[in-house]
Amino acid sequence: MHFQWYPGHMTKAKRQMQEDIKLIDLIIELVDARIPFSSRNPDIDELGKNKARLILMNKADLADEKKTRAWSEYFKAKGYFVVCLDARSKNGMKAIQNEIMEACKEKIERDRRRGIKNRPVRAMVVGIPNVGKSTFINTYAGKACAKTGNKPGVTKGKQWIRLNKNVELLDTPGILWPKFEDQSVGLKLALIGSIKDEILNTDELSIELIKILLKDYPDALQGRYAVEEKEDAVKVLEAVAENRNCRTKGNELDYSKAAALVIDEFRSGKIGRFTIEMPIEE
Repeated sequence: MHFQWYPGHMTKAKRQMQEDIKLIDLIIELVDARIPFSSRNPDIDELGKNKARLILMNKADLADEKKTRAWSEYFKAKGYFVVCLDARSKNGMKAIQNEIMEACKEKIERDRRRGIKNRPVRAMVVGIPNVGKSTFINTYAGKACAKTGNKPGVTKGKQWIRLNKNVELLDTPGILWPKFEDQSVGLKLALIGSIKDEILNTDELSIELIKILLKDYPDALQGRYAVEEKEDAVKVLEAVAENRNCRTKGNELDYSKAAALVIDEFRSGKIGRFTIEMPIEE
C-alpha cells in the first residue's frame, strides 16, 4: 500500500509560511501524541531554525500516558518547550501561556532593554492536516475564530488572531511534505486521518492497524471486540465482522464495514489509548 497526498494548495501554503516567518517570534507546532515523530513535518525544522519552538502534543487523551511522558522528555532534551494537551476538553491548556512567555523570554528581555513595552509575542501555529490546530486556537482564544473540521484541509487562508495583550497567533493551513521517504510514516498518518480517506484502501489500512495493535497492545482488540485470535490480522477482522454483525444484504460478512469500524474506533479512542511509535525509532 503506497501513501502519498500533496495537493497543490500545500505548495502555495508553504511558500506563504516562508514569507510570514520573518514576522514571527515563536513557532507553535502541534503534533499528534499517538505518533509524535511521524506527525511532524520535517520542513518545519528548516523553516523555523533560529526561532523559539513550542511543541504541543495534542490528543494526549487518546495516547498511551507512559509513552507520552517519554516523548515529552525526548523533545525537551532536544531543546523544545513542550505541553501535552487535549484541545477539545481544554485539558493542559492552562500551561501554554507560561510556556510561550518562557520560550520567548530572551525576545521580551531584548525588547525591554530597547525600551519597547507591551509588544505582543507573535506566534505561528503549524502542523499537519487534522492534528487539531483550529480546535486548539478556538479553545485557547475562547471563541470560534478559526474554522474547524474533522477532515484534513479545512484551513486554507491566513488568519491573525489577537489572544490577549501578550500574544498574537498566526493560523496556517495544515501541510504535509511532497514525498514520504518512509512509507511507515505515511501509514501512521493515514491511520490518524491526516491523509484523505477517499484515496485510501480502508480494508488494507485496517489490517495494518490490527497488525500494529496485536504487536504493541495484544489484549486491546480482545477487550473491545471479544476476539480470541492473537496472530492473524485477517482472522481478527473476520472475527470483528462476526461479533459486531457486519453483514451485507446477502447476509455475507462485510469486511469493509468491519474495517471502517476498527479504524473509526481507533481514531476516537474507543478501543483504548495507544501510542504507536517510540523515540528510539527515530
